[in-house]
Amino acid sequence: MVKIEILCIGKLKEKYLNQACDEYIKRLTPFCKLKITQIQEYRCDSLNQSQIKKIIEEEGNRILKKLNKTSFKIALCIEGLLMSSEELAQKSQKLLMGGTSNITLIIGGSHGLSQKVKQASNFKLSMSPLTFPHQLARVILLEQIYRAFTIQSKKTYHK
Repeated sequence: MVKIEILCIGKLKEKYLNQACDEYIKRLTPFCKLKITQIQEYRCDSLNQSQIKKIIEEEGNRILKKLNKTSFKIALCIEGLLMSSEELAQKSQKLLMGGTSNITLIIGGSHGLSQKVKQASNFKLSMSPLTFPHQLARVILLEQIYRAFTIQSKKTYHK
């Protein structure tokens, strides 16, 4: 069974977001072994450009320490490839058919991912050209992973 890890900065704060994640985690149980690793946000008092750069780098270092070196790493970032749900299902199917058994998806902090994390990744994926609240990204990602598995399995969830 494929192992999927989601590495993400920060904890979900809203109850409704946790409930949505829990629902998709439950739905994903038959398809994969899922692990969510939450990495502590880097906090600082001011948010000038210099401090934002420091936050991105520090959070990037925390992510890099947690990365599984043998996993296929996917960075979620704005400059990544835009894919439809069907294309994402095809991409994951190709990975699985090619022998990939560990996939790590990386969600950075609210300021984004460091260049070092992007360079350490095997693939860059953009969720949308739209801007979403940072914490909503985890729910959307879990839903799209579930949708990809249902497309591959020819289940009726995807329309």
